[in-house]
Amino acid sequence: MSLVGEERKKIILDILNLEGKVRSTDLAEKLQVSGEMIRRYLEDLEAEKKLRRIYGGAVKIELTREEPTYLNRQVVRVEEKKRIGRAAAELVEDNDVLFIDDGSTTMQVIHYLQNKQNVTIVVFSFQVLHLLVEMQNEGLFTGQIYFLGGRVLSKFSRVTGGMAESIAENFSVDKAFISVDGLRLDRGITGFDLERGYLIRKIVNQAQLTVAMTDHTKFGGIHPYQIIDMKDIDIIVTDVEVPLQWTATLKQKNVSWIHAQ
Repeated sequence: MSLVGEERKKIILDILNLEGKVRSTDLAEKLQVSGEMIRRYLEDLEAEKKLRRIYGGAVKIELTREEPTYLNRQVVRVEEKKRIGRAAAELVEDNDVLFIDDGSTTMQVIHYLQNKQNVTIVVFSFQVLHLLVEMQNEGLFTGQIYFLGGRVLSKFSRVTGGMAESIAENFSVDKAFISVDGLRLDRGITGFDLERGYLIRKIVNQAQLTVAMTDHTKFGGIHPYQIIDMKDIDIIVTDVEVPLQWTATLKQKNVSWIHAQ
């Protein structure tokens, strides 16, 4: 494959990683090549296991169709998650009521709240609860902690179900920090657990500000259940600058972007 061909394949993958899918006709127009040439590029990329061809185009390969356990998530992209957590924590003000989701990225916020006064945190993850209790016992967190009870999902170290949703209705949240399994402009945040989606939507509906926290590898990903729509997100905190292809849509939907450096 020529250098030009490799550059075109990289463009295809860049689009795919952002959008989650590509159409052959759109690619032919963008790259100014024939449909036959696009077909060959997609065949090559599929052979390299970098995408999956479908009728009329291709989709991003999802490495897993099952939610990874908390322990597996905790050891991936640790430095990026710390930067994202630090940037997101700058949004927190004294006296805030926060909801912190069960992701290994969202829990990083907690490490950067030591100078915040009278903060209340609502959680439904045992791991996040354990970290908060540990920090409180060490004098590193002085606020209030509330845990949403419900059906226990041991594998993912969290609770879920109607009981948790009912308890969540008692809280008016200033800022909700939401974790991301997959993020696309046309679908918002998607995830693996339908009941978790119900609970997150309940919280987001009562939150003044919704902050999605994710590294760039989740862009373009899509999973079985929609958690929240893009219009429900106020701020995205991530480890890269905003993709140019997303700028117009984000502006239209009033979504701000924070590049955690």
